[in-house]
Amino acid sequence: MTLLRGTVLRSQSGFYTVRTDEGVCVCRVRGALKRKLGRNDQITVGDRVQVLPLSDGTGVIQDLEPRNSALVRLEPTPHGEFRQVLLANADQIVLVFSCAQPDPRLRMLDRFLVICEKQGIPPLIVANKIDLVSPQRAREYFALYEELDYPVLYTSAKTGQGVDRLRDQLKDRISGLVGPSGAGKTSLLNAIQPELGLEVGSVSSITHKGRHTTVVRSMFPLTCGGYVADLPGLRSLALWDTQPEELDGYFPELRHLVAQCQFSDCTHSPDEPGCAVRAAVAEGKIDRRRYESYLRLRAGED
Repeated sequence: MTLLRGTVLRSQSGFYTVRTDEGVCVCRVRGALKRKLGRNDQITVGDRVQVLPLSDGTGVIQDLEPRNSALVRLEPTPHGEFRQVLLANADQIVLVFSCAQPDPRLRMLDRFLVICEKQGIPPLIVANKIDLVSPQRAREYFALYEELDYPVLYTSAKTGQGVDRLRDQLKDRISGLVGPSGAGKTSLLNAIQPELGLEVGSVSSITHKGRHTTVVRSMFPLTCGGYVADLPGLRSLALWDTQPEELDGYFPELRHLVAQCQFSDCTHSPDEPGCAVRAAVAEGKIDRRRYESYLRLRAGED
């Protein structure tokens, strides 16, 4: 029988929901493929796979196509590192933060941006709830990131402002969605596509609290084209696998200054002599908030 090419939409307890040109089917992974992939590289949502359809309407995943990108979580275990792919073939990670109620947690945003930089997946910052603040106040929070060439969209699920632009940014892309509680992700999703937020919420509600593994991972098709995957566990993506000396390379405003520091192993901390980064902060060329975020991340603080 002819193999069908499909995209994995859902992963749960060894079963995979795959969307193919001939419809959606629930699949298991061929044993030989599972052994080939190993524990650290299991199939996940966003993966493009080859499926052998069965007569009962289910299927068997016969092969995994090469990934364009992978959002990976690394965890230390008694037997070494465990590599878990949270989302495959993501075109972007959408970082949703509110302008008010609650106030934006910019250090968390900086942390997420470092994760995107490290894993090579473009970020899209969404500044939501702009109806609650003045345009000037919203830009006081987020203009810094525009100056660093990160794309920023200003939205309001309540008034609809910016929703069409966000929909255009999601169209025909695989997007991972993340943001702190209360930022308005569900409302934005419902504004983009009615009931989508409820679908995402129904899956997120069965996430194991306090654990690093989600029972169900799902990606949802958009009527405009593309997919969106909710990533409630991105907060737990620790930076322990990032060496302190490489962290400055994930801050765009810092990395070009590193070679100008007096010492090649400069930490850019307040007591470092001849530090080009600290000089740039003093001259106002680097925003002090971002510099402080760098220092806190380097120290292992949230």
